[in-house]
Amino acid sequence: MDNPRANLAEARQPAGTEPFQTYASARGASDLWRRFRRRHSAMFGLAILVLLFALSWLVPLFSREDPERLKLSQALIAPGAQFWLGTDYLGRDLFTRLLYGARLSLTIGFLAVGFGLAVGVPLGAISGYYGKWADLIIQRIADILLSFPSFLLALSLVAMLGVGLQNVVISVGISAVPSFIRLVRGSVLVIREQTYIEAARSIGVRDARIILLHVLPNAVAPVIVQATLNLGSAILIAAGLGFLGLGVQPPTPEWGSMLGEGRNYIFSHPYMATFPGLAIFFAVLGFNLLGDGLRDALDPRLRHV
Repeated sequence: MDNPRANLAEARQPAGTEPFQTYASARGASDLWRRFRRRHSAMFGLAILVLLFALSWLVPLFSREDPERLKLSQALIAPGAQFWLGTDYLGRDLFTRLLYGARLSLTIGFLAVGFGLAVGVPLGAISGYYGKWADLIIQRIADILLSFPSFLLALSLVAMLGVGLQNVVISVGISAVPSFIRLVRGSVLVIREQTYIEAARSIGVRDARIILLHVLPNAVAPVIVQATLNLGSAILIAAGLGFLGLGVQPPTPEWGSMLGEGRNYIFSHPYMATFPGLAIFFAVLGFNLLGDGLRDALDPRLRHV
């Protein structure tokens, strides 16, 4: 006869059939890093992001230029020894603005994805664990949000809420919520049928404790992968809003607004649009490659590949 308490003790590392599992031990972490490191594309993405983070936070060491100060006498200077990436139409150093813009764009991405996680993960867990009316209501909300493309949803929300950093974060974050709801719900539907969950219920453990201590920890791996991929999407959506003039407002440096300013000089001074566009491209590429690498490393089916 099965011992419920013995089954419950295996909650954090069940022998279940879910496609992903967490690795809490030191050896598990070492194996995870080894599998991740074998993906050269993932290491390339990680290198891009490390370089981007380092440059964005160490920019005062590279440039003493004020990213918002106007110097009309230096307007539209081509890239060279004095200004590595040139200056914009108001005489501001593009290299400095690009790096400060990286800091802001990354901040928007992390805050927006954090918002999506904070809302989507609990709703997905409740939907998958309880089912019935809770599942019906939450899934209909997710269906409504998913009926709009992510950018169009964020665009509609920021048009209603108004421009500014806070509203951009909320709008982009809401567009990420339904993907987390669906992902967590799918994982919880599998996990809740495991023996150790039934054992916990049989000895009277509260649902909230089961969800927090036994369900969510075993659903965290795919959430990490999705969050990493969503970071790239969040940066791209925020840049699109900035390009349309609905994001963070000038003179604050932000990649999307810098790209929008550069479009007016695309033929006479193409570098003004080229460098912000490349920054957005490499940031999104880095997060996508990192997410793909984490997905492969966390998937035990690819353990020996």
